[in-house]
Amino acid sequence: MLKRIMDVFITVVAAPAWLPLMILSACALAFELRGNPIFIQERVGLHGKPFRMIKLRTMRHSKPGEEDHYDVEDFSTFVFAPPDKPNPRITRFGAIARKTSLDELPNLFNVLWGQMSLVGPRPEVPEIVAQFPPEYHRRHDVLPGIAGLAQMKGRSDLTYDEIATYDLEYVDHHSVLTDIKILIGTAFGVVRGSGAR
Repeated sequence: MLKRIMDVFITVVAAPAWLPLMILSACALAFELRGNPIFIQERVGLHGKPFRMIKLRTMRHSKPGEEDHYDVEDFSTFVFAPPDKPNPRITRFGAIARKTSLDELPNLFNVLWGQMSLVGPRPEVPEIVAQFPPEYHRRHDVLPGIAGLAQMKGRSDLTYDEIATYDLEYVDHHSVLTDIKILIGTAFGVVRGSGAR
């Protein structure tokens, strides 16, 4: 209950800062994309239940054959966005939005609706969750979050196994104080732009 109160309080109090930033970013992306800048995608949330997560669209629509598919052979080596393989569909402002996490500002609506928390494991797409080894599913014992230990420790530089290790560490030891530390650490990481692609 205290975690939920903190989520809502911080999100509402900070609304005068994040709402204008989100609107300006959405307008810039709409101009660049010449279309809808809102991206809604199904993710897996608390207790494995799916929900619709809102983000800003940072990539042009895929052409036939360009759709994202995630066939994971080995989670210990799998990296979402390898630095040597930039996605050509990411727009110029989309790259900035990703590096600064502006694309994740609409997630705050998911926080207000109780589908996400400010801090927790990042919610995953069903295609990847279907390939999880059994121990990874404990990530769903808590609400998914915008920020997390993995985001604070390296973001896209981490293998998925490293991400899952940090997520499970959070599941086992989370507290309000831990959440505050992760929020501060993640904020510094965003300012530095470390591990963002």
